[in-house]
Amino acid sequence: MTDFIHRFEPATSAGSPPLLLLHGTGGDENDLLGLGKMISPGSALLSPRGRVLEHGMPRFFRRLAEGVFDEDDVRRRTVELGEFIADSRRRYGIAAPIAVGFSNGANIAAALLLLQPDVLAGAILLRAMVPLSEPPEASLNGEPVLLLSGQADPIVPASNSTKLAALLSEAGARVDHKVLPAGHQLSQADVTLARSWISDVEAKAA
Repeated sequence: MTDFIHRFEPATSAGSPPLLLLHGTGGDENDLLGLGKMISPGSALLSPRGRVLEHGMPRFFRRLAEGVFDEDDVRRRTVELGEFIADSRRRYGIAAPIAVGFSNGANIAAALLLLQPDVLAGAILLRAMVPLSEPPEASLNGEPVLLLSGQADPIVPASNSTKLAALLSEAGARVDHKVLPAGHQLSQADVTLARSWISDVEAKAA
């Protein structure tokens, strides 16, 4: 069993999908709980802490420089996270979650979609980049993905997020990619769009 330090909050509404909350660099298992409650009140929340430390700051995988990922580590950590999700589903009795990832957390969520397409029921990717230069062929069978990028993001070039949207679409995901008038940090527009998108996903699943 691959365990992560994590928080779990049970669902308070039977119809709401469970959320897997994946923090950015320097965050922890508490970081996105508030966001999860805002975008999907009533959902079960599963929030692990990344197991890699960069200058004392938790991350989900190693990087060689900003925007340059240790791709062997990306693959290894993605498998570990997939095992943790499977274990947590058994432990807490939840369905496949929708990932809500920010920055580094969004990048490993994108890696999960490409490397282990059966683990997630969809994803909200906030300021995500392409996680692998040569991703395997994945079959995402219409899985819903919301990709929210920042027009003035100094970390994620517009070409990179556009490439990620294309990669996921080619793998069969239903991708909704929006570019917001924002930088790398989250804005109220992210919350509003994510909440509306989750409501649509719930309605279609009902």
